[in-house]
Amino acid sequence: MSWGPGVQGVTTVTSPLEEEKASAVSVSQAAVLGVVEGLTEYLPVSSTGHLLVTQKVLGMGDSNSNSPRERESVKAAADAYAICIQAGAILAVLGLYGRRFKQMLRGLVGGDPAGLKMAINIAAGFVPAAIIGLLLAGRIKEHLFGVWPVVWAWLVGGIGILALDWWKGKHPERPRNTKSLEELTWKMALLIGLAQCVAMWPGVSRSLVTIVGGGMVGLTLLAAVEFSFLLGVVTLTAAASYDAIKFGTVMLESFDALPLVVGLVFAFLSAVVAVKCMVNYLSRHGLGVFGYYRVALALVVAVCYGANLI
Repeated sequence: MSWGPGVQGVTTVTSPLEEEKASAVSVSQAAVLGVVEGLTEYLPVSSTGHLLVTQKVLGMGDSNSNSPRERESVKAAADAYAICIQAGAILAVLGLYGRRFKQMLRGLVGGDPAGLKMAINIAAGFVPAAIIGLLLAGRIKEHLFGVWPVVWAWLVGGIGILALDWWKGKHPERPRNTKSLEELTWKMALLIGLAQCVAMWPGVSRSLVTIVGGGMVGLTLLAAVEFSFLLGVVTLTAAASYDAIKFGTVMLESFDALPLVVGLVFAFLSAVVAVKCMVNYLSRHGLGVFGYYRVALALVVAVCYGANLI
């Protein structure tokens, strides 16, 4: 609590909550978080991991208050903010894949059998994460939302990508995945959805495990990527809505409207760029480059965090 001059010399009192709101996040910090969210949400590098580390670097969620309750409130608001700006990335995919979503809507009202099948597949892929997320969300945030769990997930995931890339190079004779998105069944989608649950560990990457899951059930790489994008819209919308409802009040008390809008806009614009670039890149290359990136990032963050540089 601080004291300051008020109108006509009257002393005014500034509450700890008002102090936290004033310093919770700046417009420039919101822009940085929006860009990080948009660029990494649909790439196999973990947006949650990137946001956690970025928040640490920016000092978001840190509080100077002596009250444990107020420190916890500020941290919850920062975490909710990072999740809610995912709406920008969601809107980007809705725009880029609008034709698919319109097809599913027509299917739900009985006008497109293929669209209905796709909607059922998306629902089947979403169910496992919805159930496990509701059951374990609190424990996951309590035990896994930290720098070291993210570093280990980046490292293991990166090594896994490189190992898979190496194995494919050594076995060029293996049958290639040939199934299109139209050939996906609800049972195959359910398996992809079970794989998605692994990504509740921050740093694993929802995109990575769903793309790998799609490959395991026989989808081509581009079909697996598209299904990952479509499934991500539903999964991310549910997660963002859950946190908005649960922490919306404390988030609005801690953050002004402008940083929220800035974060959403930058997340949308950068997600459009990331999705287009990823699809173009994967049409000619594999996932190997993301493996190298994850390993390098894990080592850099581990050294910096271990040396108290972040």
